[in-house]
Amino acid sequence: MQDSFTNLGTDGVFHGVTLAVNDVHRLSSFYVDHLSMKRRNVGGGVELFFDSDACILRLVHAEVSCPYASSPRDRYWKIGITLPDLDAAYQYLTSRGVGVSRPHQFEDIGYMSHITDPEGFQIELLQHTFAGQAKTAQADPEAPFSEAAIGQVTLRTTNLERDLKRFHSENGMRLLSVQRLTHYGFDLYFLAKTVEIPPASDLEAVENRPWLWQRTYVTLELQHIHESDVPLTIPPKGQVGYQGLLFR
Repeated sequence: MQDSFTNLGTDGVFHGVTLAVNDVHRLSSFYVDHLSMKRRNVGGGVELFFDSDACILRLVHAEVSCPYASSPRDRYWKIGITLPDLDAAYQYLTSRGVGVSRPHQFEDIGYMSHITDPEGFQIELLQHTFAGQAKTAQADPEAPFSEAAIGQVTLRTTNLERDLKRFHSENGMRLLSVQRLTHYGFDLYFLAKTVEIPPASDLEAVENRPWLWQRTYVTLELQHIHESDVPLTIPPKGQVGYQGLLFR
């Protein structure tokens, strides 16, 4: 099954992702109440975003309600929320009873933690800088998401050549970073519609990673899974789960 795209073309700017969910109001309230996102109504659902509005998470009503469980064989994986102070966000969320994993430095990728939202969709929280590095800002303990952004939308791929052709060659998205995690069985590729150039010309350079987490625009993250004999799954239109990417 192929991905669904809205306004994908030569000049389209990647703008977000659409998920079909069981209860739009309940789920959007989680993002508003706990992650300080803004909400606006759109036809058939809502859009969630931070102050910059650079990327939106669109929630629409599923045609048939059913439980959702994230799988490592799903085409869609997660959104990533970037922010200045992950420790402050962790303390804030745990004080409100939100289940969030303890922040940790993952390899030479980033300082991160993870949340599963009330319907089972994955959220990654990613600090602008690595563990032990100076934070880009000291967060207000009562408002740690005031400078947050949706920094990544992550899709899995077993056909990297096809997806790089689609997004890089045909849509004009720039490849900003390549992050090898061969011992885990995958690599990460980050693309965005931007004229910015990473600090180091080597796209595998570790120094590019904190720079990437501090961008004000969203990147499309492709998790290239090396094992390619099992196809990735995309739910049918209207079924709970990933419904497609948004371009404008």
